[in-house]
Amino acid sequence: MNVSRRAQDIQASPIRKLKPYADAAKARGTKIFHLNIGDPDIPAPQPVIDTFRNWSQPVLAYGPAQGFLELRQAVTRYFAKYGIPLDPDEVLITTGGSEAIHFTFSVLGDVGDEIIVPEPYYTNYNGYAAFAGLKIVPLPLSVEDGFRLPPAAALEARITPKTKAVLLCSPNNPTGTVYTPEELERVVAVVRKRGLFLVGDEVYKEFVYDGLKHKSILEFPDIKDRVIVVDSISKRYSCCGARIGMVITRNKDVYAALLKFAQARLCPPSVEQHAALAAYNMPMEYFDGVRAEYDKRRNILYEGLKDIPGIVIHKPEGAFYVIVRLPVKDIEHFAVWLLQDFSLDGKTVMIAPAPGFYSTPSLGVDEARIAYVVNGRELAEAIRVFKAGLRKYLAVHG
Repeated sequence: MNVSRRAQDIQASPIRKLKPYADAAKARGTKIFHLNIGDPDIPAPQPVIDTFRNWSQPVLAYGPAQGFLELRQAVTRYFAKYGIPLDPDEVLITTGGSEAIHFTFSVLGDVGDEIIVPEPYYTNYNGYAAFAGLKIVPLPLSVEDGFRLPPAAALEARITPKTKAVLLCSPNNPTGTVYTPEELERVVAVVRKRGLFLVGDEVYKEFVYDGLKHKSILEFPDIKDRVIVVDSISKRYSCCGARIGMVITRNKDVYAALLKFAQARLCPPSVEQHAALAAYNMPMEYFDGVRAEYDKRRNILYEGLKDIPGIVIHKPEGAFYVIVRLPVKDIEHFAVWLLQDFSLDGKTVMIAPAPGFYSTPSLGVDEARIAYVVNGRELAEAIRVFKAGLRKYLAVHG
């Protein structure tokens, strides 16, 4: 008996598929610096932790399918601080940002329909496209120019009668690029002209550096009925395990459809919603220290890597990732080699090979995503180990 075509087509995570090699290295006593996954080591806010510690209700009952009103109201207050007016009934709470993507893709189109996504892109879009039967049409970007968006003509050339939406992630995972207002306007003009939806993955909006500003696609009122934003507390408040996300849309028909999906899965987790409420009720000054810490790590990473002979790297503008091109022929082989055959002073580094962030088979074979999610001291040591490993690998494998 065969499993479904959907089960066969869904992609294994390029971020996690090297885990068996990492587990084997750890079993040998090797310390691994995990620069492969966006799992921050910054503590979650104390009000979040206190919510879990102080929970005393004897029954964890079902909540509303769209999430508790108090949390949706808190989300609208958060966006209001950026001058973005929302109604609580335009916010639907999901079980993590992953479910927000899943629901959004499922609402956008039918089996065989298409969504255009600049590549490289967050790899799990592939999984949720497979669930929904959608086809991701990649819009290739280049490490040479820092993964800037191309002219409008390049985007229009990928539109077909089956195209339903364009998806933009800014600040971007995996590249660290922050799209400028001009780049967004370029895409908005195409969406407006061609009658498409525009999906924004804005999970990293708080983490923007060098005086840049994040501009939300919710700030384009002339396409407000075509905008869907997916969001999450995972990275914003170092709550990856809490699994609270949201979909935001002013389109009533889209919201009604999303709500039916939400009703089918009953409700998002209750205690975690209260923890999220505690997070959103904190002052915005909370982000100043977190942003400064990531900025420090960004500088350590960039300064530590930029002098590698043959590297192509642009200083990331946001989030806590960067994709770099390395002077290797096969990044997956190198990544496995680091875990299986190399250590320095009992330490090695785990990176995420970039091909898994591309749809185009020939792209990313010499690129890696690196996440600066460990503290500065460990990050500096990880860079020392990584550079030693790269030198040895090139000496052996050329």
